[in-house]
This record gives sequence, C-alpha cells and structure tokens, in this order.
Amino acid sequence: MARFFMAGTNILGGMAILKGRDAEHVHVLRLRPGEDVIICDGQGTDYKCRLVKAEKEQVEAQVLEIVKCPAEPSVKVSVLCGLPKGDRTDYIIQKSVEAGAEEILFFQSARCVAKPDKPEKKLERWQRIAEEAAKQSGRGIIPQVSWAGDLAGALDAAVQKDLALFMYETGEREALNRVLEENRNIATAAIITGPEGGFEPFEADLARIAGLHVCSMGDRILRCETAPVVALTALMYATGNLS
Repeated sequence: MARFFMAGTNILGGMAILKGRDAEHVHVLRLRPGEDVIICDGQGTDYKCRLVKAEKEQVEAQVLEIVKCPAEPSVKVSVLCGLPKGDRTDYIIQKSVEAGAEEILFFQSARCVAKPDKPEKKLERWQRIAEEAAKQSGRGIIPQVSWAGDLAGALDAAVQKDLALFMYETGEREALNRVLEENRNIATAAIITGPEGGFEPFEADLARIAGLHVCSMGDRILRCETAPVVALTALMYATGNLS
C-alpha cells in the first residue's frame, strides 16, 4: 500500500489533502479513487485512507482508521558515522532508516578520506534519501539527517543518551553483546562508527574519557558502511525491536 508523509494539519474533518510533490506522486503511481493509501503525520500516527479525488494538483482521501504506526521501535537511536567517501553515505542513511534509527549524523574524524568544504549542502539530498527509505519501510517518522561537525560534536551528542556505544576495531574493548544484554530497557541510545580506516587510538581514548562503551563486534573487519547497520540491528534485537 502506498505511503505518504504529511503534516497533521492537512487532515481535517475526516479528509486528508495532498498537494505538491505528494499529489504528483499519486499521479505517477496511477492511483485512482477507491484505492487505499496510508498517510502518516510524521509523528508516529498512521491514517488509513481511501482516495476520493486524485488529480495532479490535489488529492483528497477519506480517513477510514487512525492507528499508531507499528513499525516504530521502542528505543530512539542516533547513528553517528565518520564521513565516508562517495555514495556510502547514501547506503548508511537508507539502511539505518530501514533498521529503525531515529536520526543519522555524520562527522569529521582523523582518518576521514572525504573532506567536503560544506557538507551541509548535502543535507537536503540526504534528507530525501531518508524520506524515501521511511516510506519504503513503513516508518512512522522521517529520521533526520544532520551534520555533527567533528568527533567532539559526535561525542557530545552521544553522551546525552541512556546508552552510548563507540565501535572500535582494535585494542581493549567491551563485547557488544554483553553491553547490550545489560542495557535492554533503555529509551535512547547512540552508536558511533568510524570512516574508512576506523579511528585513531587517541579518538577511542577520548570516547572512554567521555564515558562511552568502547565495543567490539567480533574478529571480522566490517566496512564503514556496514558497521553502523550491524550495530544498530544488534541493538534492535537486544531491546526486543526485532523478532
């Protein structure tokens, strides 16, 4: 069933009104009056609707049922990644949204190969990727994609959460499964992963000083675009959000 996001203020008197890009999308999908769609308010509420008017400029749909989106996890997770090169950012955003992240943030660290002058310019495109992934995966929100600046900014964001994980590939580390086993009832979490080449030892030391759990995911070396998705999936499983 086609899924759309829109502000709750556009759902009045039992009718939902779609305009602009969403109305054009209905037209592209060749949806017709009588067909059912789901319209989400972006706050976790789904409106099951039936189209009554489907024109290119405006679409009207009758609200049949209002339910809480079943796809939203119980834990709000921030995924923070050292900025990778190329289109690996796109993969991280897409898969993190599908796996249940609430937000994705990128930051600059010592071993980052990609060094864009103004990464903020990419945020609009990154946000579109998040929106499309949210629609495809049935999410009740559109996770936000942001720029955290440097590692200090990432650490500062992470320590605000109930559980903060720093994924590191060498040296003294805690086992991820043990940390997750001891923190099953958290409401918020942060996962920090590195760019190509991982983190410098001093960066892991900074994470320890900040109070993060410096964790291992085993003996296999994961690519920078794979690590955040694997860690997020493990967290979702441990907190009962993956069955």
